[in-house]
Amino acid sequence: MDELELAAVQRAVVQRLEDFQRAGLSHWKRIQPVVPEPTPADAELSRRSAATASAPHAPPVHATPSLFTEPSVQVTSMPKRSTSAVPPSVAAVVPAAFTPLNLPRDERVTQLKVLQDKVKQCTRCQELASTRTQTVFGVGNPEARILFVGEAPGADEDKQGEPFVGRAGQLLNDIIKACRLKREDIYICNVLRCRPPGNRLPSPEEAGHCREYLDGQIAIVNPDYIVCWGSTAAKNLLASEAPIGKMRGKFFEYGRAKVVCTYHPSYLLRNPAAKKDVWEDMKFLFQDMGIDLSAKT
Repeated sequence: MDELELAAVQRAVVQRLEDFQRAGLSHWKRIQPVVPEPTPADAELSRRSAATASAPHAPPVHATPSLFTEPSVQVTSMPKRSTSAVPPSVAAVVPAAFTPLNLPRDERVTQLKVLQDKVKQCTRCQELASTRTQTVFGVGNPEARILFVGEAPGADEDKQGEPFVGRAGQLLNDIIKACRLKREDIYICNVLRCRPPGNRLPSPEEAGHCREYLDGQIAIVNPDYIVCWGSTAAKNLLASEAPIGKMRGKFFEYGRAKVVCTYHPSYLLRNPAAKKDVWEDMKFLFQDMGIDLSAKT
């Protein structure tokens, strides 16, 4: 192995460790590789990389079409937020390569299809690839203002190829309807795109393998808001170890999107009393959009 190949391997190892950190392993110490003395080829590669990184990029401008189709519902336009930079508070959470995209609808559909085709061929998690019926990518409006992130596909999702279609999915549909929306107004995806055997929680390595796809969906849809359903989604997206109860009732940020964390619908099936908490979280989100869900229509 020559020096260039060794440097490439070292960079790949560091990248994998950073994937684990983004997946929630916040207590690992980052390993600094021993880099050999740079060769003339290394110096040229570094020069080109620095020139590319310094090239200016225009900040994305996000269109915010109305989520609502009901004529009786009045939607108040939400003030646009700056998209020129990642807030310092989340600089360590958002991958350096993550940049929300400002694409026309047809291009969003095309790019989501390209990403979906890549997911279908993915075998990064050998256990999941060997036990899945099919991958479960995501569904909904490619221009949605709100993007839902769940945990992982279950048996029903693995069978149908669509997220949130089981009992928890039916409850989620009820929540969406109570918010005066339709399922197709939202974009819905999961931390994982393959069902873990026995519906176990995603491992940090699995979440790290799938993070490229999650960030790709968020970047293409470029939502104003993200709702993390359950602690697995919240901890993986935001690299937080806080319990979901402590994350409720406040906004976090991921890229340019405001993030709300609430209980997973499957938790509500086991604990119906928590439905009122989720409803409060939905009212909190929509109030920020200028919409009062408590008002009669």
